[in-house]
Amino acid sequence: MSGLDDKLPIKMLNDRVLVEADEGERKSSGGILIPATAELAKRLVWATVVAQGQNVRSCEVGDKVLFSPDDRYEVEVQGNDYIMLRERELHAVAAARVEGSTGLYL
Repeated sequence: MSGLDDKLPIKMLNDRVLVEADEGERKSSGGILIPATAELAKRLVWATVVAQGQNVRSCEVGDKVLFSPDDRYEVEVQGNDYIMLRERELHAVAAARVEGSTGLYL
């Protein structure tokens, strides 16, 4: 029996969200570059939603979501690294359609 065919379509199930982390260097408010390797205790991470299950209601593909890096499972799909989350593990959603915002902007 051969291995999993890389060309098979993937359907996300239930309340699962597949995201691509927005990793890289960050800038402080003073303009200082903070490398991605800098370890900060309990820092939440922003990511972009690339796929979602049929029961996900709080975000859509293309939205930015905030989550804890401790709650993640990494998966490789066709050579790209993604993170698998449950909808309840999301702390915030940033999208143009979101109403009732806190007044904060990315």
